[in-house]
Amino acid sequence: MNKRFFIKSLSLAVMALGLAAPAAAQQWKPTKPINLIVPWAAGGSTDQVTRVTAAELEKVLGQKIVVVNQPGASGSIGTKSVWDAPKDGYTWAAGAAQDLGAYQTLGMLDVPAREWHLFLTVANVPVVGVNAATPWQNMNQLLDAMKAKPGEIKVATAGVTSGGHNAMELISRATGVKYRHVTYDGGNPAAVATVAGETDLTTQLAVEQADFIRGKRIRPLAAVSDKPLELEGYGVIEPITKFVPNLRVPTNYFGIFIPKGVPPEVVATVQQIWNDQIAKSEALKKYATSRGALFAPVAGDAALSAAMPAIAANAWLMQDTGKAKVSPDKVGIARP
Repeated sequence: MNKRFFIKSLSLAVMALGLAAPAAAQQWKPTKPINLIVPWAAGGSTDQVTRVTAAELEKVLGQKIVVVNQPGASGSIGTKSVWDAPKDGYTWAAGAAQDLGAYQTLGMLDVPAREWHLFLTVANVPVVGVNAATPWQNMNQLLDAMKAKPGEIKVATAGVTSGGHNAMELISRATGVKYRHVTYDGGNPAAVATVAGETDLTTQLAVEQADFIRGKRIRPLAAVSDKPLELEGYGVIEPITKFVPNLRVPTNYFGIFIPKGVPPEVVATVQQIWNDQIAKSEALKKYATSRGALFAPVAGDAALSAAMPAIAANAWLMQDTGKAKVSPDKVGIARP
């Protein structure tokens, strides 16, 4: 054989092997059930979308995904249990990406967002929803009442760092109103408490209030967004910027987080599933449309970039409201 031809052929073979290696690495087939920890109570926003996503993933992976609710400490307990678990690819977390920065600043879990592989599914919008028996018919009436009775009107949320709490804190800072914060173990319990009259209103996510809004047990006054929110079976909820023009709310992405350090074939496989299946999932699209969420699947570096504005805003909100134990700039989170 011609020596030059042999060397060229060998080089081509090596190149082919190099190209084939990543494809081979993507062929991860789990041999046992995967534990997917939801660090909030059942029925809330994280629990809802995670169960839809888990069912979609099971179809492709051919293995059971066990969703486990482990609430407590604003979601940090369940998330920490995932981080502390063996990095074998069989224990994943779920949640709102913005919480990853809050855990650091609150001294709950010193693990930055960049130490997780993010696989995002939807973006959620908080809604100011009042008990249907209350007299307030629009956002201006509610704000006037809160100014007239500072610290008396009760607001239900899923706790510090939750989307509902962040929304109410942003409203409070932009308008100067004071409120009485009542916390629950998840967004669904907070919405239920509002319906039951334990609290006057909730600022939890639309997905957690949707059925109560459609059933006329919660009256939505505003979507905490700069755009109107359309809820199937109800109609359009006006944006809060119509009433509070200077309010700015970063996009709150939800999804699944896999800790870095797991076998690379696990990450490559899930990334491929996100690109090929989750990005086209009719089940997730239907969920988003029916619950008042935005279908926004993204993974990898793009997911971290998409989530960082909310992560930074959330962390600095904790700092500016005196709740942070660690300044965000000390853990690499620049002020937005």
